[in-house]
Amino acid sequence: MSLMGVASPPFPFPSSSSSPHHLRRVATATAAAVSSASEDFDYPLADPSVRWPHLRFPHLPAPRFPATVTAAPPAPTTRPPQVEEDDEPGETSALVEPLDARAHRGRVKKLSKLALRLARDWRARVAGLTDAVLALPPGAPVDDVLESARAAPDEVALVVRTVGETSWRRALDVFEWLARSSAPAPRAVAVVLGVLGRARQDAVAEELFLRFAGEGATVQVFNAMMGVYARSGRFEEARQLLDTMHDRGIEPDLVSFNTLINARAKSGCLPAGVALDLLSEVRQAGLRPDVITYNTLISACSQSSNLEDAVTVFEEMLASECRPDLWTYNSMVTVHGRCGKAKEAEQLFRELVEKGFTPDAVTYNSLLYAFAKEGDVEKVEHTCEDLVKAGFKKNEITYNTMIHMYGKMGRLDLAVSLYDEMRAMGCTPDTVTYTVLIDSLGKMDRIAEAGKLLEEMAGAGLKPTLVTFSALICAYAKGGRRAEAEKTFDSMVASGVKPDRFAYLVMLDVFARSGETKKMLNLYRTMMKDSYRLDDGMYQALLAALAKEDKYEEIEEVIQDMELLCQMSPRVISTILIKARCISQGAKLLKKACLQGYEPDIKSLRCIIDGYVTTGKHEEGLSLLECIREHVSSSHDLVSECSIMLLCRKQTSIAAYDEYNRTQMLKYESFGRNCNLYGYLIACLEEAELFSEACQVFCDMQFMRIEASKNIYESMISTYCKLGFPETAHRLMDDALQSGIQLNVLSSRVLIIEAYGKMKLWQQAEILVKGLRQTSGIDRRIWNALIYAYAESGLYEQARAVFDNMIKTGPLPTVDSINGMMRALIVDGRLDELYVVVQELQDMDFKISKSTILLMLDAFAKSGDVFEVMKIYNGMKAAGYLPNMHLYRSMISLLCRHNRFRDVELMIAEMEEVGFKPDVAILNALLMMYTATGNFDRTIQVYQSILEAGLEPDEDTYNTLIVLYCRNLRPEEGFTLLNEMGKRGLTPKLQSYKSLLAACEKAEFREQAEQLFEEMRLKGYQLNRSIYHTMMKIYRNAGNHSKAENLLAVMKEDGIEPTIATMHILMTSYGTAGHPQEAEYVLNSLRSSSLEVSMLPYSTVFDAYLKNGDYKLGITKLLEMKRDGVEPDHLVWTCFIRAASLCEQTDDAVLLLKSLQDCGFDLPIRLLTERKPSVLSEVTNYLEELRELEDSAALNFVNALEDLLWAFECRATASWIFQLAVKRSIYRNNVFRYLWQFIRAKFYLIRSNIFVLLVARYSVVEKDWGADFRKMSAGAALVGLTLWLDHMQDASLQGSPESPKSVVLVTGEGEYNMVSLHKTIRAYLLEMGSPFLPCRARSGRFVAKAYSLKMWLKDSPFCMDLELKDIPALPKLNSMKLIDGYFMRAGLVPAFKDIHERLGEVWPKKFSRLALLSEESRDEVIKAEIQGKKEKLERMKKGLVTARKSKRKPRRTKFVREQEQGMKAVSK
Repeated sequence: MSLMGVASPPFPFPSSSSSPHHLRRVATATAAAVSSASEDFDYPLADPSVRWPHLRFPHLPAPRFPATVTAAPPAPTTRPPQVEEDDEPGETSALVEPLDARAHRGRVKKLSKLALRLARDWRARVAGLTDAVLALPPGAPVDDVLESARAAPDEVALVVRTVGETSWRRALDVFEWLARSSAPAPRAVAVVLGVLGRARQDAVAEELFLRFAGEGATVQVFNAMMGVYARSGRFEEARQLLDTMHDRGIEPDLVSFNTLINARAKSGCLPAGVALDLLSEVRQAGLRPDVITYNTLISACSQSSNLEDAVTVFEEMLASECRPDLWTYNSMVTVHGRCGKAKEAEQLFRELVEKGFTPDAVTYNSLLYAFAKEGDVEKVEHTCEDLVKAGFKKNEITYNTMIHMYGKMGRLDLAVSLYDEMRAMGCTPDTVTYTVLIDSLGKMDRIAEAGKLLEEMAGAGLKPTLVTFSALICAYAKGGRRAEAEKTFDSMVASGVKPDRFAYLVMLDVFARSGETKKMLNLYRTMMKDSYRLDDGMYQALLAALAKEDKYEEIEEVIQDMELLCQMSPRVISTILIKARCISQGAKLLKKACLQGYEPDIKSLRCIIDGYVTTGKHEEGLSLLECIREHVSSSHDLVSECSIMLLCRKQTSIAAYDEYNRTQMLKYESFGRNCNLYGYLIACLEEAELFSEACQVFCDMQFMRIEASKNIYESMISTYCKLGFPETAHRLMDDALQSGIQLNVLSSRVLIIEAYGKMKLWQQAEILVKGLRQTSGIDRRIWNALIYAYAESGLYEQARAVFDNMIKTGPLPTVDSINGMMRALIVDGRLDELYVVVQELQDMDFKISKSTILLMLDAFAKSGDVFEVMKIYNGMKAAGYLPNMHLYRSMISLLCRHNRFRDVELMIAEMEEVGFKPDVAILNALLMMYTATGNFDRTIQVYQSILEAGLEPDEDTYNTLIVLYCRNLRPEEGFTLLNEMGKRGLTPKLQSYKSLLAACEKAEFREQAEQLFEEMRLKGYQLNRSIYHTMMKIYRNAGNHSKAENLLAVMKEDGIEPTIATMHILMTSYGTAGHPQEAEYVLNSLRSSSLEVSMLPYSTVFDAYLKNGDYKLGITKLLEMKRDGVEPDHLVWTCFIRAASLCEQTDDAVLLLKSLQDCGFDLPIRLLTERKPSVLSEVTNYLEELRELEDSAALNFVNALEDLLWAFECRATASWIFQLAVKRSIYRNNVFRYLWQFIRAKFYLIRSNIFVLLVARYSVVEKDWGADFRKMSAGAALVGLTLWLDHMQDASLQGSPESPKSVVLVTGEGEYNMVSLHKTIRAYLLEMGSPFLPCRARSGRFVAKAYSLKMWLKDSPFCMDLELKDIPALPKLNSMKLIDGYFMRAGLVPAFKDIHERLGEVWPKKFSRLALLSEESRDEVIKAEIQGKKEKLERMKKGLVTARKSKRKPRRTKFVREQEQGMKAVSK
């Protein structure tokens, strides 16, 4: 093998046996090969430049491991002179010398002719013995051969050397024969140790050395054993032998130190300064370093790329007058090339030529490598040409260097062509060649070709090395081919190549990425057994994989290895654990480290915080920080900063801001110096929309003179824009730009322009844009922002001008530009022009996008234009567009406000079809719609759907339901919902409290009302006057005037001044309690105050006296008022008429009416007594006057007249006035729903135009026979009911209009003048035995089947004559009686009480039959029924009779829904 092959990179090359003259070279190459196999291999830097340091390039990262895997320095091609066979044994130490070192030992001896002849004979004799020994069969003894030849000891020593070149075992046999024959000379011992060292039989050599290293051992023997250790890089053992020599009194020579230096060079990377220390050690021993010493040191520095030490040794060599040789210059060229100093390497090349040295192949290859490292292709090719011109051939090193260079440059075509050229030139590719190509192909993702190249390498008889396998495994790992990587790794192990650290790390990473935790853990254990250690990143990956599968025992095992084997500190281990999401274990070790006095740094704590944030264990993180704060006194400010950052990452902005303020108050000196702290806190506050707090933190930061980062500037610009301070944001942006901060200027300017627009400062936005036009071009986003700024002020013309300018000069407008123009019209309220602009845009070939249509739809929805909304919506559906969730919400809310039930239900169904689910806002809109229309059942169904969908009811949900329950007089459920809101932390609206108060008033829940009122005051609600009025009404109804007085005082304390209405309620409460004098006292107080007293307080006082039965006193007060010059009005007339209707005696009623006559108002007494047509005409005129007044004056007056006329049986007159009130719209037009054709036939006074209006309005819906008596007094309702029954009777006989399945009478639950209309109608229907029953689904309604109603109208004796007539003469007594808050026929009261007290609630037909019986007969029937019930109960107890179960389930019948729909249609 040529010398060039010896100087090749550190791979085990196959070679033929070397001659004795090449022992040193072979030894060096073999040692380098072994050294290369034992070096670490780091996966993150898996690169040939790392694995082969002599091939590194400038653009590659520097290696992170010792570069001891390189070969010995290149040797010159000149052969040293042959050594005489009688050289001293000590010369075997030259095994550790440079290749041409022996050439400089001195002059070669000049022998005589006789000596030369004797030497030739001697060599021939040694060669013959060698051949004879090697010809022996295996196991045959060498004794016969050596004894027959009578070989001398010196001859045997030479035989040992020559035989050892072929077989170290036979050489050992020859030495053992010599040892048995006589004591071997030190030279023979040294020779056999050299043979064993070259054969890598260190253990045998140590045993042999121990046998013969006793007395008489010379320095040559020790040098030989040191050479054995040097070959294996065992520097410490070599150092021990040198110390042993000193202990035995053997003086080491220069060869000893040269061998020691060589052992240090082979043991690993030579740190800076070590070469100089070794050189100094030689001089301290009194020896003068020779050229071998200097060359070995320079070669060692070259291997370690230690340029500085190499230059220093070279300079000392020159200073000591030791002449450098070609080896020296070759080493210097190599080290400069390795360190990227190609220029200096080239200069050294010129220097050695100038000094008379002829460059050899090593010189050229070293220079070639220097240029290749810098990627200088031109100089590499030029040097290659010089090498060929100098008579050398390109060898493996030349080709390998160039192939690797082209591979690194990504020019694989050139690399492959060089490989082909190499083979064509007869230069056999070696392991390095294949490895370089495999690595280059793998890095270029040509993995299949790399695999084929490995097969080709095996076919060529070359055994892949560790580096080869590692390169292919890296390629497979990079390509994600886990199976191939694992197979290659297994093949490597099976072939006897022991994985190094890098190979282990690669496979660990492969298993980690593929999630094969079990294989990863097994490989880790194998790696630890081989004494390799993981880096922090791989430990993190391993622990993360174990944590993901909850393998806590294995995690503890790894932690124990980190502590005991790797000797890692708790701080480092805890950081790795936290990053690997082993939070609890990491926190435990960090606490341990803190207890040991470790003060964590900000970087470590941030890693821990990130780990806690990622795993969501914020509370544990805060607990750990508190522990650190407690045990590490100097870390308060650091812990506070980390706590704030953790709270920010936890999105608890308020807590983070509180912690910041608390720490600021403690005034830690080093707190608040970290810019990242402010960045986290400001970003968190901005995200939580705590803009004022963010500004305060920024001001603190400026006060501390901390330079803000880019993110902080951008956050604050956004914050000031959102706060409505665009000027401040503008100034802040300018400051950042002046400070050199590279902001996202475009986004910041857009934000500022939009903020100017929102603040209606469009002039400032114009100025900003004009400034940009002068300095640079304007981006499209800037123009769009300006359009939106105009749009916020409704400036369509200006926005359109910008739009036109964009069309003219560019950039072209976008959808955002169009939407900005449309918004300008919307803000300006010019919705009718939207379609015009759309048409113009379409004419200009602009496509109208979905977002534009949605914008128009939203605008019409907000304006309440249902027609336009539905038109656009239907057009969108036809075009294939569908609204987004926001628009669905807006449209449904709009339709709900207009009670478009069917449209709402269809739209919700369409939503669900396209994948949208109704949210709480939409369902709340449905709740409000159904609540407003009183549809209790549908409202509850919607609420149930909210719960079933898993949605969380919000404040609107609960408030709407409370209002619903209160309207249905179910305050108990309302209070339950109110308590539920308190538990959920929701705040009820004031309207909910008002509804509950009103419901408590109607249900007479006085205590609950008082508690509710106090709760409102305690919670700080701004109570208005109506709430106090409601409470006073509650006290009034309860007759508790003292509490009403106290409430008046509380009202004044709360700053609400009482009004006339307030005093009216107070006076009414006095009247209800039977204290009219107190009411009069209040009136007198009002008269003496500065308030303008209307007629209402007077009427209230009169009403109090009259209700108390003090008719004369009431008349007296009226006359006194008249004398005082206060003229009575309709309020007084209504009050006296109402009181007259309640008088039991007719004389009392006439007395009250005559008092009105005395005051100038004789219409009521004349209606009751005269009944002339002229009186009716006067009533018509008076009602016309009252209609012009407010406060329902006409309605109250007519209701009072109806009560009076019905009570004293002037019912025809009452009927006429009722119909007149309907005609004048005093009563609602739809009292009788769809029977206006009958009214027209009977009452000619209705004008034709009114009739046409009614027919056009109500002829749309059929099958509705219902009636609505709400807002009527009891007498008016009875008149209307009788008229309605008369019309129903006619309709049933004529068969037109068609009847529905069920008929509904609406009465409501309200009271008029303290009289319940619902109960009054109920009593009247009971007396008549009608089929009407209270509606179970909705209160305030009566329901009857149409068939039953028709049969009853036909057969009932009560319906034989339903005509209303006037009695000829006034009765002496009132025909009606007020009991328990409702009117009933006076003659029916005893029977009603008797039946209800003894039988309870009974069916109307049964009640009618019982009421018609005499007292004796009724008593017998009731007794018989009671007795029958008792007997039946007894039989049931004895089991003789079983209770019959009803097969019908309670359900809401269809007619109720139909009636409701009819009512809704009418209300429209």
